Amino acid sequence: MNGIEISRRYYLESVAPGLAGVPHAAALLGAGSEVLGYDDDVSPDHDFGERVQVFYPDRETVGDFFTAGLGVDPLAGMSVADWLLTPTQILAGLTRGAVFHDPEGELARRRAALAWYPADVWRYALAAGWLKVGQEEAFVARAGSTGDDLGSRILAGRLVRELMRIAFLVERRWAPYGKWFGKGFGELKLAAELGPPLRGALGAETWREREDMICTAGSLLAAATNELGLCPAVDPAPRRFYTRDIRVLDGHRFTVAMIAEISDPVLLGIVERVGRRNGIPRAAGTIDQAVDSTDVLGDIRRCRAAAPMLGL
Repeated sequence: MNGIEISRRYYLESVAPGLAGVPHAAALLGAGSEVLGYDDDVSPDHDFGERVQVFYPDRETVGDFFTAGLGVDPLAGMSVADWLLTPTQILAGLTRGAVFHDPEGELARRRAALAWYPADVWRYALAAGWLKVGQEEAFVARAGSTGDDLGSRILAGRLVRELMRIAFLVERRWAPYGKWFGKGFGELKLAAELGPPLRGALGAETWREREDMICTAGSLLAAATNELGLCPAVDPAPRRFYTRDIRVLDGHRFTVAMIAEISDPVLLGIVERVGRRNGIPRAAGTIDQAVDSTDVLGDIRRCRAAAPMLGL
């Protein structure tokens, strides 16, 4: 029996009977492998067991719980800053898990408000993701061609992670934290086709093979991005990097195309403040795209303090 079912049984058999007639809501949300449904036989050795969150209208309320996790009550509306400063792992923990009792719909309404980014924030996150690909995709071959095989492998790994992050964005799924990132990716529809070239890039023995696998994966993901209809279609075929013997997708093209479709004044203000380089917007992106520290991404107060870094 997995953690969610253990907690459900605990609520139904031990908690709910004692709350008969008492207005409340109950759920299992937030941090924890079992909230994501990823717990297994190894999980019970720590921070695991029968647990449930109970919310009383006249004491701890649902709004308080979400505000503690997000820094804002989503029922009051999520601003652009709220979206950009909230790690996807926190959003995953609040929108997955299980609701055991919610007669007034307090939990359901807030979870629905966090289902996915508004269209322009979605465009901006995709623009930033493709920008990160565009900034480093030529380096796999460049490093490899100079004899730096280890550097080429590291760069390939960085690109694989960015392409996986874009896949989560394409499929409107909140990416979990590092331990379950690959498992979550495996649940995406794109994983069946995208997984083999990504694994190929990580296992390739030569930089040419890495370059080919990255280009193959990038083209597949570019086609999937086009299907979203969030911007005019971009040619998904790889191309030569300037005059060099290097092939890239040129992810910057999606950055330019996505930013051109954004009308939200806050996001456009960020683009203006951060600026451009060679005509390409410098999209700082979401907190996940700008920060790689567990101690920051796991603490919403530190995330919200990073607003100036993101151009907010």
